[in-house]
Amino acid sequence: MSCKQSQVLFDRAKKCIPGGVNSPARAFKAVGGTPRFISRAEGAFLYDEDDNRLVDYIGSWGPMILGHAYPMVIKAVQDAAGYSTSFGAPTKAEILMAECVCRMVPGLEKIRMTNSGTEACMSAIRVARGYTDRDKIIKFEGCYHGHGDSFLIKAGSGALTLGHPSSPGVTKGTAKDTLTADFNDLDSVKKLFIENPDEIAGVILEPVAGNMGCVPPRDGFLEGLRSLCDQYGALLIFDEVMTGFRIAPGGAAERYGVKPDLFTFGKVIGAGMPVGAFGGSSEVMSVVAPDGPVYQAGTLSGNPVAMHAGLALLTELEQYPEIYDDLENRSDQLGRELMQVFDEYGLTVTYNRVGSMLGFFFCDGLVESFADVSRTDTAFFAEFFHGMLEEGIYLPPSAYEAWFVSHAHTGDVIRETARAARSVLKKWSSPSQGTASAR
Repeated sequence: MSCKQSQVLFDRAKKCIPGGVNSPARAFKAVGGTPRFISRAEGAFLYDEDDNRLVDYIGSWGPMILGHAYPMVIKAVQDAAGYSTSFGAPTKAEILMAECVCRMVPGLEKIRMTNSGTEACMSAIRVARGYTDRDKIIKFEGCYHGHGDSFLIKAGSGALTLGHPSSPGVTKGTAKDTLTADFNDLDSVKKLFIENPDEIAGVILEPVAGNMGCVPPRDGFLEGLRSLCDQYGALLIFDEVMTGFRIAPGGAAERYGVKPDLFTFGKVIGAGMPVGAFGGSSEVMSVVAPDGPVYQAGTLSGNPVAMHAGLALLTELEQYPEIYDDLENRSDQLGRELMQVFDEYGLTVTYNRVGSMLGFFFCDGLVESFADVSRTDTAFFAEFFHGMLEEGIYLPPSAYEAWFVSHAHTGDVIRETARAARSVLKKWSSPSQGTASAR
C-alpha cells in the first residue's frame, strides 16, 4: 500500500509543526513508520492522501459512534455555519444541548461547555478544589485526562506511548498535589485517604480506562470509590470523554449504576468537533462563576456549529436506543472473530470489551491494571499494526489505546477485518506461542 503522499506531507509538516503532528499519538512513534494523512472519511472508512481506503477503528478517538460524515450531523453543521461560525454570545442551541445531556445522563443536573476534554477535566478539578476547599486530587496510574499539569503524573495514552509518563514542565508544587493510586485497587485509594486526611478534594478516573487499552472496572470498584469519597468528604469525578454516550446512552453512570459528583465529556458532545463539557449536581455546580467564586470561561465555549452537530448526534442516540444493541452485537462479533484468528495461530492474547470499546493485549492473564497492561508485547503490536495497515485496517497506533466500533461497522466490515488479521498472521512464519484467551 503506497504512502508516498503521506510521506511527502509528513516531511513538509516536520519543518513547521513539532514532530510533524498536532497531537503526539498521531506521530506513529510507538509503531514506527509514516503517519497516514487523511483526506476524507465516510461511515467506517478513512481515505488517505494516496486514496487508500482504510477501515477505521479509531473513530476520531471515540466520538464517531454513528460513523464518519453521518448525514444528519453534516447537514446540522452546514446549516449552522450559514448563520456564522461563532458569536461570543449565548445561543438557544446551548440550552438544547444542556437539556439533552442532563436528560440522558443520570445524576447530571447542570453542565458547562468547554473547548476540549482536557479543558473540561482541568475545570472539574478546579471546581472540586473550590467546593471542598482542599488541594489534593487522586488519579490512577495509566489513566489520562488531557495535558493539564495536574494530570501528567503517571499518565496514560500519549504520555505512555512516548515513554514520558511524567512530563517536564510540571512544577513540583503541582506534582505534590496529585496523588496516584492503582486502577482497580481500592486499598491503594484508601491508603491515600488515610495518609492525607481532610486534604483530598476529589478522585478522578476514567470509569473504563481507555487510555491504556480498554480496562473495565472490577465488580465493586466504582461503588467502593463512591463510598470512600462519601466517607472522606471528597468528590468523585468520572472522566467520560471516551465512555460518555458510547457504552450506554447515559455513559458509565448508567451502565454501572454509580453516580459521581462531577462528569467530564469530550468531543462526542460536538459529534467530533473540538468541544467538551463538565457538569454535576446543582449544588456542586453552584460554585462556578458567575453563580459562584470558581472562575471558568471560554470565548468559544458552546460554539454554535459544534452544538448543532452534537445535538444531531445525541438526538439520534436518544431516539433510537436500539443502536446500542447493534453496537454491542457488532463489537462482540469483532472480538470473537479476531480471537478466533489469534487462536488459530497460537497467539497469547487477552481481550477486554465494554460496549463498543475494545482492547487487545498481547500477553497472558487478566488485564485489570496499569501493571497488567505493561506486560503487553509492544514490539509485536507494532508489527501487527503495520501488517493490518497494509491490509487496509487502521488501528490505533499504540498498544495503549482502546479500539472503537461504530454503528457503520457492519458485519461485512468486521469479517473483512478478521480476514485481514488472518492474512497478516499467515504471512509470518514464527507466530508467538501460546493460546489466545478472552474474557
